[in-house]
Amino acid sequence: MIPSTPRGLLLTLLAAACPAFAQVNVGVTLSLTGPAASLGAPARNMIELLPREIDGTRIDYTVLDDASDPTVAVKNFRKLVEEHKADVVIGSSTTPSTLSMVEPAARAGVPLVSVASGTAIVAPQDDIRRWSFKAVQNEALMVEATVAHMKAAGVKTLGFIGFSNAFGEGWLNEVRKQAEAQGLRLSTVERYGQTDTSVLSQVLKLMADKPDAVLIAASGTPAALPQKTLVERGYKGRIYQTYGIANRDFLRIAGRDAEGAVFAVGPVLVAGQLPPSNPVRPVATEVTARYEKTYGAGSMSIFAANTWDAGLLIGEGLKRALAKHKPGTPEFRAALRDGLEATRELVTSQGVMNLSAADHVGYDRRAVALVEVRQGGWHYLGAD
Repeated sequence: MIPSTPRGLLLTLLAAACPAFAQVNVGVTLSLTGPAASLGAPARNMIELLPREIDGTRIDYTVLDDASDPTVAVKNFRKLVEEHKADVVIGSSTTPSTLSMVEPAARAGVPLVSVASGTAIVAPQDDIRRWSFKAVQNEALMVEATVAHMKAAGVKTLGFIGFSNAFGEGWLNEVRKQAEAQGLRLSTVERYGQTDTSVLSQVLKLMADKPDAVLIAASGTPAALPQKTLVERGYKGRIYQTYGIANRDFLRIAGRDAEGAVFAVGPVLVAGQLPPSNPVRPVATEVTARYEKTYGAGSMSIFAANTWDAGLLIGEGLKRALAKHKPGTPEFRAALRDGLEATRELVTSQGVMNLSAADHVGYDRRAVALVEVRQGGWHYLGAD
């Protein structure tokens, strides 16, 4: 007869006989409410389609809402790291919210993979930004393609209206540099807030200078406000936007006033229109099909794609880190950081990534498509 065993001792013996199952914890903070909700919602949807296992190791995701608020984003980051033991954090949906997490990520020694666009998130590389990565093209790459289109269209003078935050300023700085280098005169510069309900005074100032074109540097549905106001006030010049408008919510809000807007964006937005020779097309068409099978025809946006690409990048880092250390340790997180930085020739839904110690994005011109809004949809104009 087997003698009785105290319950506590029995549980200890069972734990020793059955080692804990290794698990990677991925924290996510997105703008699910607030002005940037149209960016955060598709990103949240894509989280459901990301892998739950890699090389026999389970991946667990914890998603929090930062309400489009940088202060909340920081609180979420700390909660994800301290309470949920995140090995890596994805987020946030906007540049200001992501910038607020860059220093905390470095202090915690936890890689941050941004799905926002601001170059300042990852550049210049230093002891702080070495823990931050980005799955979105830098402004310089997109401005280059946009300015080239302006030149070809005969634009000589350019007006600018953008968000009065890091996103708008990042675009303004790059546009000012590249436009002037190409002989375009930047005439009037105006700014507005994400939550503003009118930009009439700014638009009247822009139109008074009679620029050949106006560039709107904004994102999500708030980007529709200057677009609609310019059209309603009778502006006849060309209107350019940024990749921040690339979702159906923008088209719904802007309506017919969006017709003719041109912008540079990741190729995934027009996956089915890409030439067969484009190396991005297979990945872009596959993830678009998967997303739209779950969430409906026409539902794909770059904000969902950014999240998918962040998952691909993290997957590359995890493969390297898991071969060296166990999840949940500082050593594992450092190895994951190094693994992300070592990524080479990773084909995503928006380009091909080649990261390095100096470049934590790694995209080149293969990550750019020029698109025009036509008949309420996206029309591919080409790569440059």
